[in-house]
Amino acid sequence: MSKINWREAATGTIVPIVIVALWQASAMLGWVNPQVLPSPVAVVQKWFEYLTPLTAYDPATSSWLSWAISGELLGDTVSSMYRVVVGFAIGAGLALPLGLMMGASKRMYAWFNPLMQVLRPIPPIAYIPLAILWFGLGNAPALFLIALGAFFPVLVNTIAGVRQVDGIYIRAARNLGVSQRTMFVRVMLPAAVPYILSGVRIGIGTAFIVVIVSEMIAVSNGLGFRILEAREYFWSDKIIAGMISIGLLGLIIDVGMNKLNNHLLRWHRGLEN
Repeated sequence: MSKINWREAATGTIVPIVIVALWQASAMLGWVNPQVLPSPVAVVQKWFEYLTPLTAYDPATSSWLSWAISGELLGDTVSSMYRVVVGFAIGAGLALPLGLMMGASKRMYAWFNPLMQVLRPIPPIAYIPLAILWFGLGNAPALFLIALGAFFPVLVNTIAGVRQVDGIYIRAARNLGVSQRTMFVRVMLPAAVPYILSGVRIGIGTAFIVVIVSEMIAVSNGLGFRILEAREYFWSDKIIAGMISIGLLGLIIDVGMNKLNNHLLRWHRGLEN
């Protein structure tokens, strides 16, 4: 199994390697303006500078200043991940119980579904003016936007999971005389878990997208803010370095969620092995 995974991983690197090679060749031949599209080597150099705090010697104090140059990536990553985790926890924490109630109760579904269907198509970015007006600047509007972005994927998938439980399970439970509470806790909720976890995975991805946008508007740190700052100074190498950092974080989050889903759903059909 490991050989197959290594072979697939190696195959997946072919296209990125070819693209980077063509990119580097274009830069070396002068086909592109380095101010507009710097070479991969320049981007990697900037990424390491962005990652690692460099040192500088101060003759006045005869000491080394470790904070003198860059080293912002780790701090920006921590700030962005904090907002993602807290915002997602708020959004999912509100969506999960509401989705369970709407999925299990036709009356609750009839009350809330029209409102949810009106609000769901509105992108979180459209709330930026209101978020700043309501919460000002700082973490609060960013957390609001992230929670909003995570809310609807979790809500919709939770409702779908509860409402699409196989009728055979429900009829069997009724024949055994279980109560409505037991029916929900022991039958409907476990059967809906795959849908809920799919919504969680999508919600985290959405939260990660929204945090970058919100950091370009409302806060003074984070990966999104740093990309916007680099744009103002025409540091295209730092812009691309920040984009690569976002892509790597997104990949790590998605792989982690996939492994968590497989672990939690190991009992589910198709994941036993």
